[in-house]
Amino acid sequence: MLNISAGTPDLKALKTPGLAILLEQGASAGSAAIPALSGLDESIAAAVRRVITRRDFRGARDEMMHMLGVEGGIERVLLVGMGSVTDRMASLRRAGAMAARRAHQGGFGRLALFAGNLTAAEAEAVTLGAIAGSWELKEFQTPPPEDERRAPLTEATLVGGGDVADGVRRGIAIGEGHSLARRLGMLPGNVCTPDYLAETAREIASRHEMKVTVLGRREMEAEGMGSFLSVAQGTPQEPRLIVLEHRRGGDAAPIALVGKGLCFDTGGISIKPAQGMEWMKFDMSGAGGVLGAMEAIGQLGLEANVIGIVGSTTNMVSGTAMKPGDVVKASNGKTIEIINTDAEGRLVLADILAYTKRFAPAVAIDAATLTGACVIALGHTATAVMGNDDKLVQEVLEAGRRASEPGWPLPLWDDFKPLIKSDIADIKNSGGRPAGTITAALFLKEFVDGFPWVHLDIAGTSYSESDLGTIPAGPTGVPVGTFVEFVRGRAR
Repeated sequence: MLNISAGTPDLKALKTPGLAILLEQGASAGSAAIPALSGLDESIAAAVRRVITRRDFRGARDEMMHMLGVEGGIERVLLVGMGSVTDRMASLRRAGAMAARRAHQGGFGRLALFAGNLTAAEAEAVTLGAIAGSWELKEFQTPPPEDERRAPLTEATLVGGGDVADGVRRGIAIGEGHSLARRLGMLPGNVCTPDYLAETAREIASRHEMKVTVLGRREMEAEGMGSFLSVAQGTPQEPRLIVLEHRRGGDAAPIALVGKGLCFDTGGISIKPAQGMEWMKFDMSGAGGVLGAMEAIGQLGLEANVIGIVGSTTNMVSGTAMKPGDVVKASNGKTIEIINTDAEGRLVLADILAYTKRFAPAVAIDAATLTGACVIALGHTATAVMGNDDKLVQEVLEAGRRASEPGWPLPLWDDFKPLIKSDIADIKNSGGRPAGTITAALFLKEFVDGFPWVHLDIAGTSYSESDLGTIPAGPTGVPVGTFVEFVRGRAR
């Protein structure tokens, strides 16, 4: 991961392969509008003034201009546009990501970033962006010939006045949580197995003095988790229920963070099309989000009680796999008719949410790549947010806004419940295509008992099949930020 630190605002003394200056659209060439210019080598400052005066660089969002600097000082200058800023935190974060990604691709090796005087929160935003923009997973690729290699971006310094150091520290903690979630998501399904997630949880627990509990098939059978185990019966891999406990909030009721951890999803007997099935390694993004959030919460040392719960298995095609028409019983006693074996994530979460009750949580938030219908409704821009408590839904939406992980509420009206009514069991696991995201959440609601709860459908936001500009195609780190911001909001 990128090693980032806070640095002195004295740009005249700065020696770096690259300096990125983050600028709002419409900034003038006067030093009052661009404080960095007064501290730069005069030849560099003059060149920057010229390109801004001539409007060769206008500061539009994602606009970049690469300029040569001077030997022995600032060797390159990268102007990065923030656009017309309405959300400063989001703009700083995005510009930081764009700068780091360009420096990483360009072989800078080291980068300094400047955005004027920053508050701690603003410095945190730039830090998070830089970490995201420089992240990649290369461990499965053969390195290119040495004469074709570029120096990866390994070090960055955030320079400028203000309370930068504390913001950088917090940004690193959350950024490492994002990076962990992205790494878990990017790993292939034959590497990131339920046991791998369990071992990752043990490592987090060891680093941050958390309690960890891992249940296997036998223990889940004893708990009567017939819903979860119906998904796991098609694979010889051991399913895992993983619990991490961060206890730094005294006697307060805990916040439960729950994640779906399907390490690979073929769809089972209701098999998915072959084209694009490789993306189904990301079906554990909810679990990755929980583990990443617990890593960040541990590093931040938040004074709160937080329970991270993950249900992990694979949904495979085999002679022992569940079939459409089967009826299974969840641990809370409710029977479920299996209509579609590809609606498996809710079967796992049903028992996990029922299990959550034993911790008497103040609130529970689950995250899952649950429905393709969510992608149709909201694309890849917003997470669908639903729950049994309107005030909690708004609190989660606000946490997502602060984390630059926007969400949008959908209704959980009882009018939709007939869609998941079964003729043979208490409920069925699919209501068909109409309101698919809502009926999936209504299914989960049947297993929530006695605590406020919110469901995040991250099917469209946890990974991208196309390059997003700030980051390449692949995992985004959602919902780590939402989880961490929610806990921080409760811990303050």
